[in-house]
Amino acid sequence: MKYVARFPVDDRELSVLHAAAFGGELEVQLWRERLERWALTWVGAFSNDQLIGFVQVCWDGGAHAFVLDTAVHPDHERQGIGRQLVRTAAEEARAAGCEWLHVDFEPHLTAFYLDACGFRPTDAGLLKLR
Repeated sequence: MKYVARFPVDDRELSVLHAAAFGGELEVQLWRERLERWALTWVGAFSNDQLIGFVQVCWDGGAHAFVLDTAVHPDHERQGIGRQLVRTAAEEARAAGCEWLHVDFEPHLTAFYLDACGFRPTDAGLLKLR
């Protein structure tokens, strides 16, 4: 398994992974353009040069960074890939000078983010805009 920060993104390949991981319809997104413009970093997990995992980190340009889109292909789940993706992303954010790494998640992911990845629970708010 190889973990690569800021790898050259193929929009279709990442869209296929995202659809498989989140169970949605395949809709090719402009990932490369979005990541280059808004992300502090992104990390891919590769097995035999095939993208099987992904996470991105956005930031406020200062002390705070945010984990988004953690995805592992269903054929490769429960092997520690997601945990290593998040750890690698955290190392990248730390190296960029960030002091805090935030993540929002659904209740069924509590054990993953709190136990496996080392986040601690906090109070937060959410406002649906659309």
